[in-house]
Formats: sequence, structure tokens, C-alpha cells
Amino acid sequence: MTRSFTVLVPARLASTRLPNKPLADIAGVPMVVRVAQRAALSQASQVVVAADSPDIVAACKAHGVQALLTQVDHPSGSDRLAEASNLLGLANDDKVVNVQGDEPLIDPELINQVAWLLDQRPTASMSTAAHSIHSVAEFTNPNVVKVVLDQAQLAMYFSRAPIPWWRDGNTQGVHHLTSPAPLRHIGIYGYRVGFLRSFPQLPPAPIENCEALEQLRAMWHGHKIAVHVTDQAPGPGVDTPEDLARVRALFNA
Repeated sequence: MTRSFTVLVPARLASTRLPNKPLADIAGVPMVVRVAQRAALSQASQVVVAADSPDIVAACKAHGVQALLTQVDHPSGSDRLAEASNLLGLANDDKVVNVQGDEPLIDPELINQVAWLLDQRPTASMSTAAHSIHSVAEFTNPNVVKVVLDQAQLAMYFSRAPIPWWRDGNTQGVHHLTSPAPLRHIGIYGYRVGFLRSFPQLPPAPIENCEALEQLRAMWHGHKIAVHVTDQAPGPGVDTPEDLARVRALFNA
């Protein structure tokens, strides 16, 4: 059994809510470089930024971070990762962890656990992470993706709806959580490279289109997703100017 894996950080210059997001300055360093530096603290054999712009590649190289220029017009992050895997010459049985380029506070140990889970669950094509929800507001928020697991910690379903739902659900609204605590999905993914190469060719699934959750495509086509449950909620990501200000304050502190 080998625990070697590659971290790929997809980075797109275009962002509707935060223009030039990968290059946003965080304590004197571009955000995508901060992400790569955190990922380098994991046990990955290499950390590579998969960029859609020469500006991102140049910024990474200026800080000693390996970066590849990929196509601009990829329809999804998975397509970008598949191209990067090909450019790196990765073998089908290699493992890749997708760390989003807007997670400058990503926990390196979480990266390790998501990668190693593929060794522990040989039937799984993908791996990801989750943590317990302790707030009714989070449980009912459609922007918080929930996941239900089986006894082997393989995902049974992901949803924006509050799941699992007790049979005699409160028709007057949710005032307490199910027991055991429901799980919030964390957006980090591990892939077997052979599956990653084939994933963009899989037809979108009806449930994927309904929930707007790409991982449901894999499940709809019969692939299993292993889930690492962590006790630690992830650090804040950066989607908006307000998020960026919050993260900058944390770095400055």
C-alpha cells in the first residue's frame, strides 16, 4: 500500500463575486500561493496549481510554487484537474487531492486524511470530508450541503435539503437537530486518477442538475465516495470581499 499523492489546486482568474480572486493579496502573498503553501505542509509528494491564466502561473513561480497553464474554457474544475493530471503524466492508479484555490487556511492533516481514505476504501473512486452540524440554521441552509453515510463511511447521498429527516418531522419548522448529528459536507475531494480522467465524459445526472451538486454524477453512475469525518470545522474560505477581509485579518493577527 502506498500513501503517495499529488495535491492539485485549480485556479481561475474569472470570479463574479471577487475579480482576480486567486491573486488577491493576503499579507503580501497571492491567495493561491497561500493555499499551495498550506497544502505543502501535508504529506503530498507534490503540490501543483492548475491555472487558467499566465498571470497566475507567473505569481506562483515568483513564490516557488509549481504551476501549470491549462485551458481557459473548461466547463468544470474536474476537467481542469484531468488535464493537469495528463500534463503531469500521472498514472491511472495515482491519487490526487483537489484543494480549492480559495482555501488559504486549509488544514494539511485534512488533506492527508482525504488522500489516505482511498487506500482504506478500495471500492471508492473518490473521497471527501464532512463534520458534524450543531446549528439548526446550518442544517436548514440550502447553501450548506449535507451528506448521509453508510456503516463503511461511504456516502449514501448529498443534498442541500436537511437530511436525514426524522419520520415525524416538525411541520411547524425545524427546532432541533436529528440524532446522531447531521453532517456538513466539506468541499475537498480525493480522486483515483483513472476515474478523474473518465469523470468529465460521464453524462450529467438528473439529480446532479436538480441539486446542483457535481459529486452526485459520480454516485448516479455507480461510483462510491468515501467520507472522512473530522472533528474540526474547516477554516473560512474566500468567496466574497467580506470573506477576504476576514481572512486577511486572521493572517495579520
